[in-house]
Amino acid sequence: MSETASRFLTAESSVHQLLSQPSTLSFDGTSEEEHRSWRKTFRRTLIKNLGPKPERVPQEVEILEHTKMDGYIREKIIFNPDSFSSIPAYVLIPDKASQRNKCPAVLCSHGHGMGKDPLVGLKEDYQKQFAVELTLNGFITISPDWRCFGERRDRDEWVRRSNRDGCNVAYFAFGYFGYQLLQLNICDAQRCLDYLQSRVDVDKKRIGCMGCSFGGTMTTYVSAIDQRIKAAVIVCYLSTLEDALGDRGRGNTCGSQFMFGLKQFGKIADVAGLIAPRSCMVQVASDDTCFIDTDAKKAFSHLKQVYSASGHSSKLELDYFEGEHEVDLAPAISFFKENLQ
Repeated sequence: MSETASRFLTAESSVHQLLSQPSTLSFDGTSEEEHRSWRKTFRRTLIKNLGPKPERVPQEVEILEHTKMDGYIREKIIFNPDSFSSIPAYVLIPDKASQRNKCPAVLCSHGHGMGKDPLVGLKEDYQKQFAVELTLNGFITISPDWRCFGERRDRDEWVRRSNRDGCNVAYFAFGYFGYQLLQLNICDAQRCLDYLQSRVDVDKKRIGCMGCSFGGTMTTYVSAIDQRIKAAVIVCYLSTLEDALGDRGRGNTCGSQFMFGLKQFGKIADVAGLIAPRSCMVQVASDDTCFIDTDAKKAFSHLKQVYSASGHSSKLELDYFEGEHEVDLAPAISFFKENLQ
C-alpha cells in the first residue's frame, strides 16, 4: 500500500511547503567572477519582477513652507512624479549649505506610522528625528511621504472597511492598473533623488539613503537599484522570508513591502547584496520583536557572503545594538560622515 499523499488545505500550509523550495538565483558563489555574473542576472530579474513604471512628468516643485530653524532651514515641498500622484516632502538644509559649499545629501525613508513628520521633529517615535540629526551634522535631507502614509494616507471610508490594512488595499487597487505598490514607491524615491541632484547646494556624487522598518525596505530596494546612492543604512528590516511567512512572523509583511515573486528567485539579503560594492550599514536591535535579531543575523550572514565575493567586504558593517524596533542614531551618523563627507 502506498503512503498517503500529503494534503495542504490552508494558505499557511501551502506557504510552508513552498518555503522549502530553493530560490533559483540566490547567491551561492565565492569569487568576484561569480559575483559579477550573478549581479547582472539578479538585478535584471529583480527589475523585471518589479513591473512597469509610470511615465514621468516634468518635475515642477512648489515650495509650500520655508521655516528658519536652529542651524538649518526646513522647507516643505510638493511635486508630481507622474500623471496621477503627488509627493509632499520636507527638505532640511544646513545653514552652511550653498552653491560654493555643496553638502552631501540623504534620502530619509520613514517606516510604518505617521509618515515623514517624525523624521523632521514634528512628532516623536522610534525613528528619533534622524533627518534633523543628519542635517545638524552637515547633510541636506529629503523626507517624503510614501504612498498610504502621512498626507498620502487614504481616508478611512475608502480603505478601512472591516479594519483592512491601507497598504494592502492600495496594493490591490494599483494592481488593477498593472502597477506594484513597491515599484511606485521606488519610482517616487528616484524622483526625490532627481530633486536632490537638481539643487545647486547638493554634491551630486555624495548621496545616501536611510530608513527603519518599512523605511528599511525602501532603503534596501532603492539603494539596490539606483547607483546614485553611495551609502545606505538599513535599520531593523534585513530578514528572511522564512521568518516573515513562518509561525514566528505570522505573515509579517504588507502591500507596501511585498515584492512579487521574490522567493522564487532570491532573498531579501540578495536584494541588499546589489548594493555592493557601495557602502552599507545594517542595524539589528537585540529586542526587536518585528524583525528578530537571530533571523536578521542569519540574513546578514548571507549578505556578508555577497560582499565578500564582490571583493569589498570592508564596505559592509553590522551595527548590533541593545534596543527595540528603533534607529541607532550615533553609529548611522558616523557611518555617513565616513562615507559621504
